[in-house]
Amino acid sequence: MSRLSFKSLVMITPQPLTMHPAAVYLDGLSKGSRATMEPALNAIAKLITDGQCDALTLDWAALRYQHTAAIRTTLMKKFAPATVNKMLSALRRVLHEAFKLDLIDANDYAKAVDFKSIKVEKGLKGRALTRAEITKLLQVCQEQRGAVGARDAALIGILRGAGLRRAEVVNLTLKDFHPLTGELEICNGKGGKDRSVYLPKIAIDLVNNWLTFRGHRAGALLCPIQKGGQVELRHLTPQAVLLIVRKLANDAGITRFSPHDFRRTFCSDLLDAGVDLVTVQKLAGHSNPAITSKYDRRGEQVKRKAVDLLKF
Repeated sequence: MSRLSFKSLVMITPQPLTMHPAAVYLDGLSKGSRATMEPALNAIAKLITDGQCDALTLDWAALRYQHTAAIRTTLMKKFAPATVNKMLSALRRVLHEAFKLDLIDANDYAKAVDFKSIKVEKGLKGRALTRAEITKLLQVCQEQRGAVGARDAALIGILRGAGLRRAEVVNLTLKDFHPLTGELEICNGKGGKDRSVYLPKIAIDLVNNWLTFRGHRAGALLCPIQKGGQVELRHLTPQAVLLIVRKLANDAGITRFSPHDFRRTFCSDLLDAGVDLVTVQKLAGHSNPAITSKYDRRGEQVKRKAVDLLKF
């Protein structure tokens, strides 16, 4: 870091949390977002004070342009561009809370947040799974038999058939699944939003088959299973979903992929089937269609198909 004095940035008198800009900002985040942004703010606070402060002991309202410019420069040397932009976003949001709480005047605030994000140039992450790969995964589940095989097949059915995020899958309860229509009610998804999605018939059958092992008691839809085959009526963790998917990929002999790749497959296949972008956006729970378009993994083939539609 530069030789900027940090003594004036240490909060001598603790502020009530309702008047603390970092606390107010973090309190407004979802549980998942807070788990990401709080460490980012702690890292910035330690960086600017040579390890003397964390997010709650730094006087954020005392930051000026020379501080934020130095923070940006130092972060660029330590982290990848995407990580830097995430941390800078948190910094802007905290300074905005300080401004709204009348802890920093408009002129100082405008200067302090007048720094640019880092330009990120990167390729698309992840991939789409082929129909043959999904078939192999389900075959592995069928060969497992018993509760484990039925649970894993239901998991694949939901990931592939509804394109849910891992956190959304593990939060599902029995009452969220409507077996007659295939509707899944997603409560408190990303951004705290609720939505409804619908499973195709084969996925409905996979979930119903799992329920013959799980039973119909209230609680988590997808559950851990003990070695003896007994179902534990509690939620899976996102990490457990990752491990299940990795094991299935290994047993099926296909290239490793992430649970999120089912989401990319879901969006790509719907777009390839001619479903309009806005509908796919709503099903995926994206805030805008531009995000959904980034999930398209159809590659060059879709371009070739598109030009074949031109008539001369």
